[in-house]
Amino acid sequence: MSRVSDRRQTVALHLCHNVLCEIMSTVDLDELLGAVDWVSTDIMDNEAFICRETGRIYWVSSDSGLDDEVDQPPDDVEDPDKFVPVPTRHDLDIGNRVAFEFTAQRLPERYEQVRGFFRRKGAYGRFKELLAQEDLLEPWYAYSEESSLNAIRQWCESEKLSTGP
Repeated sequence: MSRVSDRRQTVALHLCHNVLCEIMSTVDLDELLGAVDWVSTDIMDNEAFICRETGRIYWVSSDSGLDDEVDQPPDDVEDPDKFVPVPTRHDLDIGNRVAFEFTAQRLPERYEQVRGFFRRKGAYGRFKELLAQEDLLEPWYAYSEESSLNAIRQWCESEKLSTGP
């Protein structure tokens, strides 16, 4: 079995039942969560890319003032065989759907009211205000985080990436 590794993960090819298999590259889950938030912002045009070989995340911003704070990606960052773009929260469907699921489970009598919140701007503010009134803000944060983690793990699996600490 031959192994090629870097500081955070291992990419390996090995013989398994007489078939050459590739072990998935590992991406730091906390860093990936940050990258998803980074690309999901409406304030700037941000992108992030994961190197399929190393699992390293390259953060890219249209704000030239951030050039010193983010890694400059390799020139071939748009090669889908080498890099995968980090999805937005919208791409992962972890926005409104999660709020509706939580409401259906914990506040079914307020479901239509919450649906109404999301038909106008400021929906999350009104939603969180309702949750605070119902003493459900902390359970919401836990549910939202777990839903995000599950969606990101599923996305990684579909991209043949694994998640690490």
